[in-house]
Amino acid sequence: MSTSPALIRETFPVGPLQCNCTIIGDPLTRKAIVVDPGGDHELILQRLDRLGLQVVSIIHTHAHLDHFLASGEMKKRTGASLHLHKDDQFLWDNLEMQCQLFGVPYTPVPAPDRWLADDEELACGCGVALHTPGHTPGSMSFWFPRAKLLIAGDTLFRRGIGRTDLWGGDSAAIQRSIRQRLYSLDEDATV
Repeated sequence: MSTSPALIRETFPVGPLQCNCTIIGDPLTRKAIVVDPGGDHELILQRLDRLGLQVVSIIHTHAHLDHFLASGEMKKRTGASLHLHKDDQFLWDNLEMQCQLFGVPYTPVPAPDRWLADDEELACGCGVALHTPGHTPGSMSFWFPRAKLLIAGDTLFRRGIGRTDLWGGDSAAIQRSIRQRLYSLDEDATV
């Protein structure tokens, strides 16, 4: 039986609202994805450099301001593509308004290069996108079976679930997403 080397992974808080940003890298190809770069692009770039990784894809669990603040600068500096679920386009189109409402400086962010689909394989072939609507209509979770790692964005938290009182939130949908999609994953998963 052959075993693949463990994925490189690092999670750390970024931006004014301390969103968890995660770097997932393939130890063989040295290619990486960055999940939810919510600010501090220099810090993210330093972490990538320290890990010896080249980011090829920037993916978002959803389009709330705290998950995208460094996306534009990351794309500009690395050439990586931006990915989001289509159902959150209305939020992405109103990123500047979100920043104004929360008193956060807005830096323009280009439109996503690709719309993520449910069960789509992620860059580097290391994981899969799961559509988990509820926190927002286009909320996504990312499952990395090799590492038994789930990145659930704001769908699932330790001892709780994401809020549904913001634009497009749906309490019944988030509960369905958790029961039907996330509870079906490996029970030994790290969230």
